[in-house]
Amino acid sequence: MKRNAVVACALLSGAILIPLPAAADPGGSDQVRVTVDIEEIREPGVLALSIAGDAVTLTEDGSTALVRQFTGSLPAVTVTDTRTDVPAGAAWAVLGSASAFTGAAGQQPISADHLGWKPRLLDGGDTGLVSEGEEVVTVLDEQTQPGNDVGLVDQELLVSTFDSQAVAGGAYSVDADLFLRTPADVAAGQYASTLTLSLFE
Repeated sequence: MKRNAVVACALLSGAILIPLPAAADPGGSDQVRVTVDIEEIREPGVLALSIAGDAVTLTEDGSTALVRQFTGSLPAVTVTDTRTDVPAGAAWAVLGSASAFTGAAGQQPISADHLGWKPRLLDGGDTGLVSEGEEVVTVLDEQTQPGNDVGLVDQELLVSTFDSQAVAGGAYSVDADLFLRTPADVAAGQYASTLTLSLFE
């Protein structure tokens, strides 16, 4: 580094002459072998959530003179557990909640209690220890289970197990029928909501 600095000074001042090393033969070449030793992953695995899609479009189906209904399907949700060391007594669950439907043209929002779902287990494995959540209906419905006419305002159960240790090493999938029910006089226009799914243990 010091030699380069001196050379630079010589070129600037023109007062000192220092011989530079001869240039390499233009036709010459050499090689550098690069090696790496990659060890096998020895991590204890992970508990992870994945969703088969990032959007759902609801379409009108089953409306009455008093209530308009819009339905669709939640993309498949998969919980994968690759862990090799799960503590006894652990349990996991996927919970969902929705934001209000906001209008693209400033329409009055439709609150999340107008959106409901009916989970459906697609693959629960062979243990019988993974199960879907109960149906959650909307604020416009009669209860089908005690206290379930609340919509997806709060965290509602989509799928769960009460024994993480027993189901570790598998992948489990669920989807759900979605339904938005509004009064018949709801303002026309496009609306959007965000449905958040969270995995807890």
